[in-house]
Amino acid sequence: MLKVLFENHHLYYLPNFIPIIDVMKKRKEYDIYVSIPAIMPKDEKHIFINAIKKINVKIIISENENERVKIIKDEKFDIIIVGNVGELNNIVNNDTLAVMVYHGIGLKQSYYNDIDNRINLRSVESKSRFLELKNHGHQNLTLTGFTKCDPLVKSENILDLDSMGLKANRKTVLYAPSFYPTSLDQLLPILGNISYENNLIIKLHNFSWHQERYLYQSKSIMELSEKFENIYLVPPEEFNIIPFYRISDLLISDISSTIFEYLYLNRPIIMADCFNLRTKDQIFNKRFLKKMDIERMEGVDFTFRLSNPEDLTSLVYHGLEYPLDLEQERLRAQIEYLYSVDGKASIRLLDAIEKKIIDNNK
Repeated sequence: MLKVLFENHHLYYLPNFIPIIDVMKKRKEYDIYVSIPAIMPKDEKHIFINAIKKINVKIIISENENERVKIIKDEKFDIIIVGNVGELNNIVNNDTLAVMVYHGIGLKQSYYNDIDNRINLRSVESKSRFLELKNHGHQNLTLTGFTKCDPLVKSENILDLDSMGLKANRKTVLYAPSFYPTSLDQLLPILGNISYENNLIIKLHNFSWHQERYLYQSKSIMELSEKFENIYLVPPEEFNIIPFYRISDLLISDISSTIFEYLYLNRPIIMADCFNLRTKDQIFNKRFLKKMDIERMEGVDFTFRLSNPEDLTSLVYHGLEYPLDLEQERLRAQIEYLYSVDGKASIRLLDAIEKKIIDNNK
């Protein structure tokens, strides 16, 4: 048995790992553990622990981060899978195979910068990103697709709209903004209008629930959902957005990775370019832009672009009425940004991990 640890820097990394865990369980050759840093907020850790109980794997958790790191180090894992560099160098042993499945595929430069020479294998979700990382000098890459999206090919366990207080005979719009920069501030006064004739599901970022700076976002959306009967605010316990992709007809987002993930389903996407920057980012605009993947952002041609919040309602109705608009662009983008939509990214990754282990043992 190979002993493997999934190191979750945050709760929202877990959806990337669950499909990999599922494949490992089927192969019955892995002793699976998960962990989350002690410094995470208590409510976030509580949700994480409950989620792990449901998937029935072992958990390493502690109230003291130094103690948690020591426990992991002492376990001498054969494989450690991470979503960012984080504590990687403190928890791996010399013989540990370190694997990165990066937690997001959005528009931030951190995708290219959050790297370490200790990574033995990095899962890459598209050919274009594979070549770009290679040009950046990164090695040990394996082209897999995006593991988080694997469950989108399944037809069972579809969420029930009625149980959410929504109407099954209506179109369903999913709004999934980033935490920063976010479109939420500018779209908040408009969102209620969408729910007059449609279901509106709002899925906030993990930080909107668990980071003090962004708590105003969940509070404001809670107030909104209380005013409109056809709005469902996804609670923090339902941290995985994948089930909500499957029941929605259209996505609204901004700079979030969701605009790329949702391509899997070839359904209309609205990308909101309207957001507020913090004062320091307005003053030091060039420094802010360096954090963004501007070339990737400018290359997005598969979404309806929204610059004026007042146009949101009409754009939503257009997307719902004409879902084939931009379909060819979306299909091209599937290949460009997701490599394959066959639900087998986790299988490809695990095959690459096992090959790497065999090659290392020769």
